[in-house]
Amino acid sequence: MAETLGRTSPLDAFAQRFAELPDTVRIVEEPFLTMIDLRADAAAAAALTTQLGIDLPTVASTYAVAGTVTAIWMGPDEWLVTSTTDAPETFERELREAVSELGGTAADVSAQRTTLWLSGAHAREVLAQGCSIDLHPRVFAANSAVQTMLGQANVVLAAGDDTGTTFQILVRSSFAHYLAAWLLDAATEYIGTP
Repeated sequence: MAETLGRTSPLDAFAQRFAELPDTVRIVEEPFLTMIDLRADAAAAAALTTQLGIDLPTVASTYAVAGTVTAIWMGPDEWLVTSTTDAPETFERELREAVSELGGTAADVSAQRTTLWLSGAHAREVLAQGCSIDLHPRVFAANSAVQTMLGQANVVLAAGDDTGTTFQILVRSSFAHYLAAWLLDAATEYIGTP
């Protein structure tokens, strides 16, 4: 009889090491987040507003949230739309059907990346060790999101709040192990620091 394969997160091996970090620098993986790469012109994007319950952001370096759906601006006609509850194949089909007649496309890219949450009083300092963008909350506040380098990994980085203490990091699965090790190393100096 054939064996059933289960899903494995690219960072399963890091769960214990993440759990051992202090509250001043927390790293938590959010595996298997549904991610859809959406390409659409203004008319197609407007058609999705009702379906998603969210206005797709039109300002560079921003994201919008409605319930369990997040839309990250990736370019003038591109968004990364994530969901914590919708199945990838269902969500992709719904979005594709909504935009295809208007020339838009939707592709499931859920397996392409994994998601990390970095939080705590020293989260911004950890990121600053390998990220060249200004992460101060007056510049990189809630609803800000950019594509940037973190260490040597290309990531999508989103501010989770206005205090500079919570960040969402979407990293390609093939770089996840490297980035997890890099983050743990960068966090080392804050272990035992209030």
